[in-house]
Amino acid sequence: MVSSDQRRRQLAREKFERQQQRRAEARKKARRRNTIIASALAVVLAAGGAVYAMGLTGDKKSDAAPLDLPPSPSSSESGTPEPAMAIDRKATYSMALETNQGDIRITMNAAKTPHTVNSFKYLADKKYFDNTKCHRLTVEGIFVLQCGDPKGDGSGGPGYNIPDENLDALGKAGADGSVTFPAGTVAMANTMQPNTGGSQFFLVYKDTKLPPQFTPFGTMDAAGLKAVQEVAKGGVAGDAKDGAPKKAVTIEKATVSKA
Repeated sequence: MVSSDQRRRQLAREKFERQQQRRAEARKKARRRNTIIASALAVVLAAGGAVYAMGLTGDKKSDAAPLDLPPSPSSSESGTPEPAMAIDRKATYSMALETNQGDIRITMNAAKTPHTVNSFKYLADKKYFDNTKCHRLTVEGIFVLQCGDPKGDGSGGPGYNIPDENLDALGKAGADGSVTFPAGTVAMANTMQPNTGGSQFFLVYKDTKLPPQFTPFGTMDAAGLKAVQEVAKGGVAGDAKDGAPKKAVTIEKATVSKA
């Protein structure tokens, strides 16, 4: 006959085992999402008819998909909800990035990308982007500078995800499945899965063809675009095509205000 103490211990052990199993499943799920997965997705190069494979095959920067990044935890996994809506959806907002390579001012459309603008306002007010590096520059096939990761290695995020928005802003995809992101466009990076944006974003310094699955939420001013183009001219560290820029870029201060 099982005593009450033994029964309590048994129930406690079973509860512990269930918790461990759930945690193991959560870790497994996170690893699956974070694993770099080879993709058949291809993008036509802007300058020519060659095809640029966006497949991820390892941790090497040269193999990385242009805008793919390990996701920040979803709100259901992290317990951190998306910030409450606190902006005026009818207004125009401006994000100012003070960097060591020059200032970049970005006009943002709150009407079409309210969740994105609201998230940037929330994070900037908390100085989330201050003293962070723009960790990734691509100089072949796609032409972007990627920023917004406090870790500076492409793996960081705010602990919540925001929904995709404004995906039809750049027109219908062509036969190759891509649309043109014009030079000066600012858009959200994601895991190449729906609604996985966090804090990372990319600055397009030359017309770039990509699938229409990255939220375009802003446009750089002329001075900002020129500053990013100068960084791009410096190339990628190690003379790679994709990786940290030789001209290191640090966002010293980021502010978002109503225009």
